[in-house]
Amino acid sequence: MDGTGPTSGRPRFTPRLIAWELTRACPMTCRHCRAAARPSADADDLTTEEGYRLLENIASFWQPIIILTGGEPLLRPDVFDLANRARSLGLPVVLATCGMDLDDETAQRLMDAGIRHISISLDGATAESHDAIRGVPGAFDAALQGIEAAKRAGLSFQVNTTVARYNVAELPAIRDLAIRLGAIVFNPFLLVPTGRGREIADEELSAEEYEETLRWLAEQRGKSETQIRVTCAPQYQRILRERRRPGEPEPKGHGCMGGKSFAFVAHNGKVQICGFLDVECGDLRREGFDFHKIWETSEMFQEVRDVGSYGGRCGECEYGPVCGGCRARAYAMTGDYLSEEPFCLHRPKRTSAKG
Repeated sequence: MDGTGPTSGRPRFTPRLIAWELTRACPMTCRHCRAAARPSADADDLTTEEGYRLLENIASFWQPIIILTGGEPLLRPDVFDLANRARSLGLPVVLATCGMDLDDETAQRLMDAGIRHISISLDGATAESHDAIRGVPGAFDAALQGIEAAKRAGLSFQVNTTVARYNVAELPAIRDLAIRLGAIVFNPFLLVPTGRGREIADEELSAEEYEETLRWLAEQRGKSETQIRVTCAPQYQRILRERRRPGEPEPKGHGCMGGKSFAFVAHNGKVQICGFLDVECGDLRREGFDFHKIWETSEMFQEVRDVGSYGGRCGECEYGPVCGGCRARAYAMTGDYLSEEPFCLHRPKRTSAKG
């Protein structure tokens, strides 16, 4: 992910994951949607040919996993062509879907295009709760049917869940459902109040609730074959290390990957450090689809890579290199993406020593 350059001695960062928002069109009206998705596509979505140029540039310098996301990426007629082009360039490609349009034929076309893994979102353990959050009757049943179609085609899948106060009590039941369905990963996303999510900022978990939820998730690790991965809660990495027993190996993984090993390409070609932090770091159309240049030279990318320069406790924290705090949540709550993580209880040792 990152290492040291052989001559300069300064850190070198390479992308491991790049999420590409193919469209903001989506049949859902989710309460938390960071894209504030709508029924129809935008006129300024990247074209197929522009998408090919993007993929070719990425492949020219690295081989990150490409996440085709949205909105609902299956609403783009060329999604299979784009996936196939990524595969031909040596880029592993996965897809995030709500499951509404995933039937046997579509699942097989995804396999034929080189996609072997998908994510499907379940925000409730029942139709009543999931459909209420997603804003569409039948969304829960459609997601389950999509999962079964994926399994018949041989696609592996993970279950994503956006966690807020309105569904945190259901989290154990959603995890159990993911296990019963055969998900290889259960991936909770802790709500970031951006996009449509700004309208439900009061549903954000408190710092105490975050800590309790993340500690519960840490306790579930290893209890089933379904792995647990947590997104938009980098302090989870601190909790894993605090729980480590003497002699146990150092937990793998890092907290906030935005700008360090992860980047987000919006539907219109604007590049961001992540989809939840809506601050432009570069414009692919303006830069001739030179993603590599944006990755290497964007001022914002450079800033977020310097964890020691973060404000408040994050800049002083001993867990900074593996956590870093959520830059998107800091921005949403304070307007400063370099400020401290606003929902973390930890007091860094260096800060404590000063006091």
